[in-house]
Amino acid sequence: GMDGAPPAAGPAGLSAYVAVSQLLGLTLLATTGAWLGRYRGGVAWHGHLQFNIHPLCMVLGMVFLQGDALLVYRVFRHEAKRSTKALHALLHGLALLIALVGIVAVFESHRSKGIPDMYSLHSWCGMAAFVLYLLQWLLGCGFFLLPRASFSLRSRYKPQHVFFGIALFALSITACLLGITEMLLFNISDSYSRFVPEGVLANTLGVLLVAFGLVVGYVLTRDDWKRPPLAEELALSMDFKTLTEGESPGGGS
Repeated sequence: GMDGAPPAAGPAGLSAYVAVSQLLGLTLLATTGAWLGRYRGGVAWHGHLQFNIHPLCMVLGMVFLQGDALLVYRVFRHEAKRSTKALHALLHGLALLIALVGIVAVFESHRSKGIPDMYSLHSWCGMAAFVLYLLQWLLGCGFFLLPRASFSLRSRYKPQHVFFGIALFALSITACLLGITEMLLFNISDSYSRFVPEGVLANTLGVLLVAFGLVVGYVLTRDDWKRPPLAEELALSMDFKTLTEGESPGGGS
């Protein structure tokens, strides 16, 4: 803040929305665990329960951690940009690792049961989400984290990075919804239409996934909740501005 005053608090409402998102995220994980534990026999790396590692890892990595990585710039508003950026990249990297474990689990489980791979809409959307997410992460690290890409290159790439970040989060949730539906149709197709508890619980998980996505999406798209550039960042971009061909440096991400 000015005159050595403590930095201003976040904008009104932001912390409430972030708190709701975290509550939804933890409820998501608990609901996924309850479904797999109560109705699908739990999880194990070896044997017939290996498949169940897949939904657990996908919800944890591609939804919860990816969502939290996107929120980093809204939550840590007054920390140095570099450390905020590092945390953003780290959470996305962790999400990718956990998702990779989930992907290996489903391929190994299919192989041991002689089930064909990659024929369903769920698998196409899921694999597209994962591969594009990995690409987005590598490009993000290359442009924003590693040896300095030129300022003008970064400011040109940034809008794409921001858009595809939100788009891939939405695609990940879509793939999860397709996966839940597929799992229910494979496992309880004869009783699903009778509102059996497993069907209701899994449908509830789907609704929670959508709710988490909507709350995170709202926080990310509110313009007045964007991270304000710190004084030293503004000074730095003014230097850049004079160096480059009169380009505007743009505000916080």
